[in-house]
Amino acid sequence: MSEYIFKLPDLGEGTVEAEIAEWMVKVGDMVLEEDPICAMLTDKAAVELTAPVSGKVISIGGAEGDTVSVGSPLIVIETSAEVTASTSEKPAEKSKEEPKEKPEEKQAGDTGPVSATAAASTASPAAPATAGKVVTSPSIRARAREAGIDLTQMPGSGPRGRILKKDFETFLERAGTTAAPTSPAPSQLQARTGTTEIKVIGLRRKIAERMAQSTREIPHFTYVEEVDVTTLESLRDHLNSLKTAAEPKLSPLAFLGLAVVRVLRDFPQCNAHYDKERNVIVRYDAVHLGIAAQTDDGLKVPVVKHSETYDLEGLAAEIRRVTSAARDNTAKREELSGSTITITSLGKMGGIVSTPVINQPEVGIIGVNKAVDRPMVINGQVTVRRMMNLSSSFDHRFVDGYDGAAMIQALKTLLEQPALIFMP
Repeated sequence: MSEYIFKLPDLGEGTVEAEIAEWMVKVGDMVLEEDPICAMLTDKAAVELTAPVSGKVISIGGAEGDTVSVGSPLIVIETSAEVTASTSEKPAEKSKEEPKEKPEEKQAGDTGPVSATAAASTASPAAPATAGKVVTSPSIRARAREAGIDLTQMPGSGPRGRILKKDFETFLERAGTTAAPTSPAPSQLQARTGTTEIKVIGLRRKIAERMAQSTREIPHFTYVEEVDVTTLESLRDHLNSLKTAAEPKLSPLAFLGLAVVRVLRDFPQCNAHYDKERNVIVRYDAVHLGIAAQTDDGLKVPVVKHSETYDLEGLAAEIRRVTSAARDNTAKREELSGSTITITSLGKMGGIVSTPVINQPEVGIIGVNKAVDRPMVINGQVTVRRMMNLSSSFDHRFVDGYDGAAMIQALKTLLEQPALIFMP
């Protein structure tokens, strides 16, 4: 009998510690090598760790929400010969009884927890194969618990059989269920006395810390400007009408992103980072455009690197790709960091005005509000125009109010005369 102590490895980019976002195993569980055991959260991304050896979990190095230093014990696994046999004997027997699966088929179906009881049950040909752990995000696990759904019965289309948001929603549609079943309405109005405690951990805690730090350290200067996007919307509608039904349509965000890239040529002070350790402003020639995206796990900012190298269609496609990857948790770590300026949008529920919080170490952020038809006076005549507000915030330490306002005014000009966006 021996014990394998798995210590938290270096997760890259100078990480010295990480938060335990989710345990996928508990003390007493049997695990196989490469089974997912936990998700660790760094400042940049969630990282899923797998078991380095097969055996029985005899201790874990903290609860969800705890911070663990690199090099500290994370999990202890008993790796005796007896345990190894119990985790490997039955899969071997199974391979004699059933045709060998293709690797990708096995990954898609390997979603059930492994225990001594489960391992023994594989001896029966009628029992489903359950040779792995469910791989998915904490938010999907929470939704599954609320809906009373067994994730081991759900196929996953992501890497290593990971259950993605689209897999979960497709499963719900086929099952004819909802993620949050409602209770029958009470026959009469009653006082509500219950409370729900939700531990602030994982990405939600990181968001809270970053937002608090940003508002605490940065004197925000917010500037709001209304923009007439009637002509832009007409152009967008025309370009989309030329597409087939199978082709993705252009969103207003692609036009805005292209316009921001062009405007920043004349306002380099807004495309910068403040390095507080060195007390230096770093201005970038490249535009690494952050796109704030709401996901099931919280707010993420995937990045379109070198946005200045894309045309309209290319930028639209890359925005779709990185935001989709952020939402289904397939985004790479480098795709969630390194933005030099951020665009945030609440889409159709964008309201009239917002006060976006700067994404440190950037010095500017642009918020998109809802576009609505409004009566406007043009050349003395009242006419209906499509109007949209841009709400921007700048770090007033390094971007003067005049320069921030001038940048948004220049952006307004391009959006109201969209042909200028495409001029060299």
